Amino acid sequence: EVQLQASGGGLVQAGGSLRLSCAASGFTYDDYAIGWFRQAPGKEREGVSCISSSGDNTYYADSVKGRFTISIDNAKNTVYLQMNSLKPEDTAVYYCSANDFYSGSYYYIERVCGYGMDYWGKGTLVTVSS
Repeated sequence: EVQLQASGGGLVQAGGSLRLSCAASGFTYDDYAIGWFRQAPGKEREGVSCISSSGDNTYYADSVKGRFTISIDNAKNTVYLQMNSLKPEDTAVYYCSANDFYSGSYYYIERVCGYGMDYWGKGTLVTVSS
């Protein structure tokens, strides 16, 4: 079974940076989708950024484009989310999520980042102070 362990959250001032990490294990197939979601108090869960295991397709929510970068290190089975120019509205619990499958297309990554995936890790809190 897929297991996901997220880390790297914390408190940062607006304009600062943080890097989240998600260590993944238990995939059945070499090709899979993985990404980051967030949920702020009183708001719905939002897909932030997702990536294919090969790194050939990435998706970013409009709210983070140009500020966040997702990457994957297959040797370590770890996906990263580099968050720069953080804003108070980025404050949320961030979750790592994955599907043990990847169709090979950008549209699959976009879709799973919108609807969510099958496996979820525990969240890590990111707080951005103004």
